[in-house]
Amino acid sequence: MTPQTTRRAVVMLGMAALAMRGAHAQATAFDHSHAAWSALLKKHVAVIDGGRASQVRYAAMAIDRVALKAYLDSLSAVSRSAFNGYTKAQQMAFLINAYNAHTVELILTRYPQLDSIKDLGSLLQSPWKRKYIALLGSTMSLDGIEHDTLRARGRYDDPRIHFAVNCASIGCPPLREEAFTAERLDAQLDEQAQRFMSDRSRNRWSPSKQRLEVSKIFDWYGEDFTLGHRGIASAAAFYARYADRLADAPADRDRIRAQTAPVSYIDYDWALNDAPR
Repeated sequence: MTPQTTRRAVVMLGMAALAMRGAHAQATAFDHSHAAWSALLKKHVAVIDGGRASQVRYAAMAIDRVALKAYLDSLSAVSRSAFNGYTKAQQMAFLINAYNAHTVELILTRYPQLDSIKDLGSLLQSPWKRKYIALLGSTMSLDGIEHDTLRARGRYDDPRIHFAVNCASIGCPPLREEAFTAERLDAQLDEQAQRFMSDRSRNRWSPSKQRLEVSKIFDWYGEDFTLGHRGIASAAAFYARYADRLADAPADRDRIRAQTAPVSYIDYDWALNDAPR
């Protein structure tokens, strides 16, 4: 090896070390407690119906929009390389919070002149496909965060994300009144699932029709419940886990557990999840 080659190698190693230190510094600088987002949620999300649902005080959230945008800016400052250095739980919490916070900000761009998030779309493009979110070094859409990242096969494969991301609609699982964090992510996702499956307006056994009536989420994303998370290989197996929350009569619960019950899907309510003003 010539002296020139040696010097080049030393320089390259030095640059690599600096890059690694920079990525590490960025990773440690980011607030993984998502305290700023939690503060906004605790202040402006009203838990209702015994914890099974929530409403957002968008009018009050609009007053704190500067704080919301500051939190969104902190997410945008995270590079792809820094994100790749996060733990899987940190990544999931980051993405779920980013989706929910950007959805709230999207609503505020036209609030109160809208009745549904769908009002923010057009004949040519849904609000979920608009690429306007500066995240991980690129411009993403809400669909990009959810479908291309959170739902990417082989990455997380956790169907409980469907009870965590919130589309600003009554038919959605409730927007959680605190940020998701890596340390508590598993328990938070479990609680979100329990809340949603306990909400008889969204998921229930119909004694008169002798069938399960469940959210359209299970129709749209049914295959996400076949990936073997915690041994669950089908939506029916997932329902079985929540039989006590879906039905009251022991015989009906047994039928759900046996995974033999017919299933229909409840129409999704796209009305804005706004708190009464």
